[in-house]
Amino acid sequence: MSAGRHPHPHRARSLALAAALAALLAALLSACGGSTSASSGTAGTGGSGLSGTVTVLAAASLTESFDQLKKDFEAAHPGVTVETSYGSSATLVQQVNNGAPASVIALAGTSAAEPLDKSLVEDTRTFATNVLEIAVPPSNPAGVRSIDDLAKPTVKVVLCADTVPCGKAAQATFTKARIAPNVVSTEVDVKATLAKVKLAEADAVVVYHSDVIAAKDAVKGVEIPAQLNTTLTYPVITLAGDAATREFVAYLLSTQGRNTLQAYGFGAP
Repeated sequence: MSAGRHPHPHRARSLALAAALAALLAALLSACGGSTSASSGTAGTGGSGLSGTVTVLAAASLTESFDQLKKDFEAAHPGVTVETSYGSSATLVQQVNNGAPASVIALAGTSAAEPLDKSLVEDTRTFATNVLEIAVPPSNPAGVRSIDDLAKPTVKVVLCADTVPCGKAAQATFTKARIAPNVVSTEVDVKATLAKVKLAEADAVVVYHSDVIAAKDAVKGVEIPAQLNTTLTYPVITLAGDAATREFVAYLLSTQGRNTLQAYGFGAP
């Protein structure tokens, strides 16, 4: 009878050992699965797994603000490079229509987007507004204190060309003000226009409020009354569907992005 009892404890130990090994293996598999899920979730929500290049074409008036947005976005997403190029909205739209590579195009005014090939567009959102302002040299030698002074024959005025948003907006404002400014030249975009005052080649220019803010002490701003002013609504148009591009647009529309734009003189959309 003793011979029949000895294997029983042995089998019990074997079964106990097998059960323990099975429990350990299950625990390890569960831990691995949980770790993978957590890691994946962190990458998806935090954006740390993003990589690639986002090519941004933006209106000249966005130069300073988008340079800052680029810096902040790249710092938050080390795997992403943001390449920016600035110019007149009309020129940028023409470039995209002609096949220039771009992930995003940001324009000064919704009307500037009208000629854009709609088959290229993934999405369009409004991200900022802007108004016009007169910029004069800090010493204001011509004594420009209101929009009416721009009609004086002794005041040399430079405007954006009529084909670009800042030029069209200026003409709309002059029509409301019922004045004909003493224009001595027109320029290709708002930055080239602002440069005329910085170089003392103009007594006054009409640019955006954001340009006056960005120029700091290099110019002095003369406000245009709200009832005469023209407001432009800025659209951001997504042209690519990759994750990095979508994340950049989301950042632009976020509270942090909006705060940066407002710091550079833009209004809320």
